[in-house]
Amino acid sequence: MSDGTVKPARRPSLNPLEHIFAKQRTEGVVTDTGLVTPTMKRIRIAADGLRGTVVPPGRHLRIQINDPLSLYGILRPGETLRTYSVWDQSADGREVEIRAHLYDGEGIGLRWVRDVEPGEEVSFWGPLGDFDLRADAPYHVFVGEETASAAFGPMIRALGDEARVYGVLESESPEDEVPVPGPHVLGRVHRKGASPVSSKALLGAVSDLDLPEEAGMAYVAGEARTCQAVRDHLVHVRKWPRMQIKVKPFWTPGKKGLHH
Repeated sequence: MSDGTVKPARRPSLNPLEHIFAKQRTEGVVTDTGLVTPTMKRIRIAADGLRGTVVPPGRHLRIQINDPLSLYGILRPGETLRTYSVWDQSADGREVEIRAHLYDGEGIGLRWVRDVEPGEEVSFWGPLGDFDLRADAPYHVFVGEETASAAFGPMIRALGDEARVYGVLESESPEDEVPVPGPHVLGRVHRKGASPVSSKALLGAVSDLDLPEEAGMAYVAGEARTCQAVRDHLVHVRKWPRMQIKVKPFWTPGKKGLHH
């Protein structure tokens, strides 16, 4: 029986999307930051909502820079979220490390990466993505620049020391080379001031790769036009089946919201 107390009605959300965003969003706090190279920053985030979750290699987080449900976010949806690769995860799953390229230019993602400090709260979606390893391939080829290196690291780590690993990683200079886990030695190429867009240096290095006669599995990531050129080389010159090439464009000039 009722005790006569009238409970206040729950006020409905003014935005019908709010419950959807809240359900998918995880709240965390930045625990540590630091430079991996002069142009690569690591950011560690702890979130109880990640505890027990296993992040597969190649996955990313979508970090909320501006609230998608705010008036600003509704009017400028491309200025709300930015994507960063997960480099590592603690044993209990609660803490992840993302790595972000400190590229030249401006943008909401770059400003967040430059300014974020331990103790700051952060909202994110993920882990997300489908940049998966094909573990049964006879060997693996990794091609990309700094943004790709952030995703390649955990993928190479997951393959183990005995895997046959080839590839080329591009960076601005030797000082900007992102370390690769394990004993694997990948080719390195440096832009030295040249544009990473449609990179001739990276494509040239891929063309010179001494690979086995049979096709393996290639993972190509980074700037979109360079990715297309590398895939075309593998398909049309080396005659690789398209299904044995995974391409993940993380960024391209003029398009917002991809990896940085």
